[in-house]
Amino acid sequence: MSKFALKFRALILLFAIAFLSISPAASKGLKVKFVYDGDTILLENGKTVRFLGIDTPEIDHETGKSEFMAVAAREFNIHLLKNARVILEYDRERMDHYGRLLAYVFLDGGPMLNELLLRKGLAHVFPVAPNLKHQARFLLLQRRAMEKGLGLWRMDLKKKGKIYLGNRKTFRFHFPGCPFAKKIAKTNGIRFSSEYDAFWEGYSPCRRCRP
Repeated sequence: MSKFALKFRALILLFAIAFLSISPAASKGLKVKFVYDGDTILLENGKTVRFLGIDTPEIDHETGKSEFMAVAAREFNIHLLKNARVILEYDRERMDHYGRLLAYVFLDGGPMLNELLLRKGLAHVFPVAPNLKHQARFLLLQRRAMEKGLGLWRMDLKKKGKIYLGNRKTFRFHFPGCPFAKKIAKTNGIRFSSEYDAFWEGYSPCRRCRP
């Protein structure tokens, strides 16, 4: 066999390997089995995944009562994830204390769902140290949605008159009377005059005092 023929066969082999590496059959995507809400899904392998860096409004599956935009966030996920596969990207921690995987969730061959929810105003940033890989990007997307008044940001959060206390260490904001607010070290404390200001700076509401 000539040298040209050998080189040609080697080239064909390289193309075949490259094709197989990007073909659907070689995908490492995980099948989605169920969507609990806007930020939590169940995979076909039995693992529950909590979207990192964001929080969506709560759905009370027992009473049927839901927070503003909670159903819209879940339906958005259902629409995108029906019969879909996802790729998980991890940060510093892979699991929370509930045993759920913590991940940035990408449609297989597509965009990150965490970002899409922020773009649509269906979620707000929810920083949890040390998992802050995409935090700056997430806050930018949230601010754009806030400026456009999308989704959650249709609510009137700019009312002045109340004081909210933020914790620079936990990225949470509280009513002054909250037990957690009273434990904020002076060096970590920051004051906000509206909920909007707190969200704009990337803080999330305390789940105990629910400001």
